[in-house]
Amino acid sequence: MQLGILSESTPGERRVAATPQTAATFIEWGWQVDVESGAGTEAGFPDRQFTEVGANIVDGATARNADIVLCVNAPSQMGDLKSGSALVGFLDPFVDGELITTLRDRGVSALAVEAIPRTTLAQSMDALSSQANIGGYAAALLAASSSPKLLPMMVTAAGTIPPSRALILGVGVAGLQAIATARRLGAIVYAYDIRPETKEQVESLGAKFVAAPTQEMDEGGYAKEVGQDTQAAQQAALASHVAESDMVITTAQIPGRPAPLLVTDEMVAAMMPGSVIVDMAAGSGGNVAPSAPDTMVDVGGVHIYGPTNLPAQIPHDSSRMYARNLVALLERTRTDEGFQIDLEDEIIGGTTITHNGDVVHPRSRQLLGLPDLAVEPTQTAEGGDE
Repeated sequence: MQLGILSESTPGERRVAATPQTAATFIEWGWQVDVESGAGTEAGFPDRQFTEVGANIVDGATARNADIVLCVNAPSQMGDLKSGSALVGFLDPFVDGELITTLRDRGVSALAVEAIPRTTLAQSMDALSSQANIGGYAAALLAASSSPKLLPMMVTAAGTIPPSRALILGVGVAGLQAIATARRLGAIVYAYDIRPETKEQVESLGAKFVAAPTQEMDEGGYAKEVGQDTQAAQQAALASHVAESDMVITTAQIPGRPAPLLVTDEMVAAMMPGSVIVDMAAGSGGNVAPSAPDTMVDVGGVHIYGPTNLPAQIPHDSSRMYARNLVALLERTRTDEGFQIDLEDEIIGGTTITHNGDVVHPRSRQLLGLPDLAVEPTQTAEGGDE
């Protein structure tokens, strides 16, 4: 088996899909590992570290022509991907219909890490969670470094400085890490999530849970979309907390759908000048009305940031975590003959988007307006068609 590791083509992307340590694991499996020259440089993994463990340094075309191609984001050049190969990475499969169609037409099996089932069995493969963890940490640091105030209380000869007040909206993996980081920096932290079970998690980190409307999760483990009445009640309950906060971090997202609006223009206008908002959902519509992707918006002295790729700002450790996720995922596909996509497997089947020249994931088929599959597709062996 030939495994290709790509240098990322997305602007601002500094992560890499494999590290020298995970490359060594693949080589121990008996696979040939070809790393595109410079792929790991920005993440702190120079080419020489890959060659030291037995990997080859190759050009981009050679890496893309492998049996299995690992990436962080989908490559901008698809022409070198060969029929029967597999592409594994963040592929935006429930939004980017054009990419999914291209991969299907090229006969490429696409394994999208966003589609990995969020189950206990798949925890070691859950790239969404590993990267959200780093994103929440980076969001808290961005808010703290952008604020004109100190976060912790300080008692000095010049007087006592009160602690900053932080509000975290959305208590998933990113939100929990943002809470923990803001607490470690000394802020008083409040948090809210529409899922009632998160109250205990918030309080276990020493933060205070905001009383506002809650509801149960859907079968995928995500909060459901709320109606207008619930959204209005939610915003009314949050308004005073937003106004009193020195920093607000929002993380609420629903995969494949626009992010819920949590902070309105009126709520931003009520905040004090110098306050900071970090909207981690800016790339999917935003939780904050004035936010814009990868832009700082100034509204009456309130600075609103909309970063879309915070994990790329800490590329070394985010790459290490992501690369380990991919090893765990590919371990499940490894056979004595090489590589097998088993659509009957609860994790691999749920992660596979295209296979054998067809779109096999129900949500991606829905995106493309395709009918439901009447019969489940068959398995393939060793990275190719049966």
